[in-house]
Amino acid sequence: MYTNNPWGSAARGAGPPQVNFALECGMDMLADKLGTTAISKSRASPAGISFCAWPFAQLTFRDSLRDIQACLRATPSRLYHAGIRGKVSRNTLAHANQVRGWRIYADFAQILIAKARALYVNDSFGVELDQCVYALDSTTIDLCLAVFPWAQFRKRKAAVKRHTLLDLRGNIPSVVIVTSGKVHDVRILDQLRIEPGAIYIVDRGYIDFARLHRIHLAAGFFVTRAKNNFRFQRLYSQPVNSAAVRCDQVVVPRNFYARRDYASKLRRIRYVDPETQKKLVFLTHNFTLPQGF
Repeated sequence: MYTNNPWGSAARGAGPPQVNFALECGMDMLADKLGTTAISKSRASPAGISFCAWPFAQLTFRDSLRDIQACLRATPSRLYHAGIRGKVSRNTLAHANQVRGWRIYADFAQILIAKARALYVNDSFGVELDQCVYALDSTTIDLCLAVFPWAQFRKRKAAVKRHTLLDLRGNIPSVVIVTSGKVHDVRILDQLRIEPGAIYIVDRGYIDFARLHRIHLAAGFFVTRAKNNFRFQRLYSQPVNSAAVRCDQVVVPRNFYARRDYASKLRRIRYVDPETQKKLVFLTHNFTLPQGF
């Protein structure tokens, strides 16, 4: 049985209304968390319509303003139960994006992130560790240079980079920074607030020994892959307990700039993937992590 009425109405039934009812409740919760009733009271205004449209677009995987408009106008009888009291148009959504401050979304995102991390704090991700473990990486999003001239990337191409710090307990993004495409990945390390005792997993694009040393001074830990031109002096080797781990060494850098910026000891682990036989070399300054981490 399919009906347009939500669960709390006179004629209840199983079907699409659950999604609409959940979206309606979510908008009310959003207004309460932000300390305002403007969202729930102004759904007939252009601002209220757009604010309800964005969660709907996220839940239904819409990828453009035209796609959002076409999807919402396809079933106008259900818009009321989704909290949308007026006509949806691309101009309304575009105007709301232009005039509404981004901080309202950023503040609410931090509220949701804090709640989600509390729910997944005891979840395991394959390795039994007491510390928080984060993965940092970036994604380049191509844009049209004529439409986005501020997104500098190349001479005839525009792009932005989304730098994401992912909490591996639940795969929750704890920090998201959007920059132009020209910003190098390693510069994002300057904007992160290092959490003492946490482990940060980064790729070779983030290797800057001066910045990695600041993680060390902040009582955090990093794990990264060594570059092919990394030169080191082995101090001693530790016993290995796995056939995939070829060596576990304590080293110091020999490159001039690396040794100047990072004069402390490093742990170098050489690993061979049993399935693909791919050779990987990892660097960290955590000497207590298990070799199979």
